[in-house]
Amino acid sequence: MNMGKMSCYLLICCMVMTYNSEAQTKTRKMTPAMKQIVEDALSFSVRQYKHMAAILPDGRLPRTTTKDGTLMTAESRWWTSGFYPGTLWYLYEYSKDPQILAEANKRMQLLEKEQFNRQTHDLGFMMYNSYGNALRIAPQAAYRDILLNSARSLASRFHNKVNCIRSWDHGNWQFPVIIDNMMNLELLTWATRESGDSSYYHIAVKHANTTLQHHFRKDFSTWHVIDYDTLTGQPVAKKTFQGAADSSAWARGQTWALYGYTMMYRETRNPRYLQQAVAVAGLLLHHPAMPKDHIPYWDFNAPDIPHAYRDASAAAIMASALLELSTLVKGKQADTYWKTAEQIITGLSSNTYRAKEGENNNFILMKSVGSLPHGVEINVPLSYADYYYVEALMRYRQYSRSDS
Repeated sequence: MNMGKMSCYLLICCMVMTYNSEAQTKTRKMTPAMKQIVEDALSFSVRQYKHMAAILPDGRLPRTTTKDGTLMTAESRWWTSGFYPGTLWYLYEYSKDPQILAEANKRMQLLEKEQFNRQTHDLGFMMYNSYGNALRIAPQAAYRDILLNSARSLASRFHNKVNCIRSWDHGNWQFPVIIDNMMNLELLTWATRESGDSSYYHIAVKHANTTLQHHFRKDFSTWHVIDYDTLTGQPVAKKTFQGAADSSAWARGQTWALYGYTMMYRETRNPRYLQQAVAVAGLLLHHPAMPKDHIPYWDFNAPDIPHAYRDASAAAIMASALLELSTLVKGKQADTYWKTAEQIITGLSSNTYRAKEGENNNFILMKSVGSLPHGVEINVPLSYADYYYVEALMRYRQYSRSDS
């Protein structure tokens, strides 16, 4: 490793260790009511996913529920494939249940070949949420190697003129980049810390900076898709794919942005990223179309509000991001983020959004929206809604203390 790479590597490690130390000291008191909600939700989730494991076909991963109410599964190459094993790892971390561990290992093996998949930008979702959690909870050298190969595959999609990672290879686009792609950058920052190769870190930062420059409107809402010209590196179109309109604020996209820039501040300590996360949080918390319970409509500009579908997946992502963001700011701002996350967790844990045991095809949450414009995954469970809900529950336990 040359001295430049070494200096970058040491700086990154120092910043991340500082963050981890701070996060562990910024604990809040967990009220008895919240403790009951969180513990009940996690215990329920363990039981529900045991039911899922019992009926899930071999070689498949849960995706959603079909229009006729049956379980829809996916192969490992589908972008959501990492969420089920990732959720299982969180639930094993909570419960130490050997049945949950066995299922996590069984399903994670299906993903191993995706480490060499260079046709997708979703390797963070697929590999870091699964193998990353596995490495953190039950370290194995093989997990590290698989993740480093995954990072190499993801980095291969970076374009030096656009300064972004290409999202899709399909459709009539020159170089499409979706706001969702912010979520995959954590795999790259991890790879630099782990390998000492600063190129991964620089790709993540360049992608985040380009997204910061072009993806946001003046009110800090985000377009879903920016199409770039590969010759000039400049945007040629600003569109939506899953939102109500090109000009609308698709709810899950806004929460991807909130989570993504919160994570990138943690990974880099660049104040621009914290400022952006705070700005997006402000948009979400104060948007006139945000319901009082902070479980968003699927799009903030949906034409049929207040009768529009809610999106539990966007709410779960938002809750998880706000919990982390509350550890990165101070005072009333931190209190607001924390209390809003509590409100979302409470709402998602109610009978309105959380399934009854053994129902809902054994998914945890109900009422998410995948892509309403395409008529798919409307008001149904989604594997990533479960993942971020359980992550939010685990973060709540991590960042709080019980004095009882």
